[in-house]
Amino acid sequence: MIKGTFLDEISHDIPHQNWGRKEWDEDFRHMKQIGIEMVILIRSGYRKWITYSSDVLIKEMGAYQPSIDLVKLFLELSEKYGMLFYFGLYDSGKYWTTGQYEKEVEINKAVIDEVWARYGQYKAFKGWYISQEISRKTNEIVSLYASLGHYCKSVSGGLTTMISPYIDGVKNISQYTSKTSRPNCVSLDQHKKDWDDIFKGIKGAVDIVAFQDGHVEYDELIDFLRINKEIAEANGLECWTNTETFDRDMPIKFLPIKWEKLRLKLELAKQAGIENAITFEFSHFMSPQSAYLQAGHLYNRYQEYVREQSEKQTVICEADKP
Repeated sequence: MIKGTFLDEISHDIPHQNWGRKEWDEDFRHMKQIGIEMVILIRSGYRKWITYSSDVLIKEMGAYQPSIDLVKLFLELSEKYGMLFYFGLYDSGKYWTTGQYEKEVEINKAVIDEVWARYGQYKAFKGWYISQEISRKTNEIVSLYASLGHYCKSVSGGLTTMISPYIDGVKNISQYTSKTSRPNCVSLDQHKKDWDDIFKGIKGAVDIVAFQDGHVEYDELIDFLRINKEIAEANGLECWTNTETFDRDMPIKFLPIKWEKLRLKLELAKQAGIENAITFEFSHFMSPQSAYLQAGHLYNRYQEYVREQSEKQTVICEADKP
């Protein structure tokens, strides 16, 4: 079952929904109703757009002053609805993508200090999300993950850290093209080697890895899920799945996923022994109040599935009674 969702309010490649406190409060209520227990701010800022009034990012990156403190709002709503909140770090959109990894780490360490001083008192603040997403091994990204993960822990007294990388599969396609697949994708063996090396380098700095599940074909997904779990646990990391609720199979980037596809991915994760699922991303692609009408229908189908699974479990428990 889906236990957590990302929150994407920078929305650089999906439409912004222009919600205020009322709409966000209603969305948290919808999340709670289907069993979501955790929200993860996918990034606190991207380039010059930021989710809270950061003195660091306004000064160092020329970021624009936001009209609302979304970090404070999300923490307050998390506490209201009994959810855990993970803070997503800043993505410069330039330093780490051009090989300036030390600069990306430097600016994020200042953000971590600022955020913990400002929001660390909230009981809902339970961890950190390192927002720089990758699919393959580079020595520099290992260093970035390790540096930021250790720093988050040192500042916050050891709170949990998480990453959500993607697989360099057949559907690893730019959102700025109508194509939906490509040749020359990563093999299972190469993926295993790359990520075993990465996990060895970030052990102790990152606690949870939740691979995005949308970049490979459905009939090869379970093999990747099993490998992800095997190598993560061998290196002391928890392995979750990020079961995407948007569709990568259509030329329009991006629309809510077909229910049968989401159900299949959840069932495959269960078969692979992965117990925890998060999603990107409830508010746009699954919420009854999403800008996409079909997102509310996906919510209804998922609610039916949750009830179905609960009834099955009840039958099993009753059968096990002496």
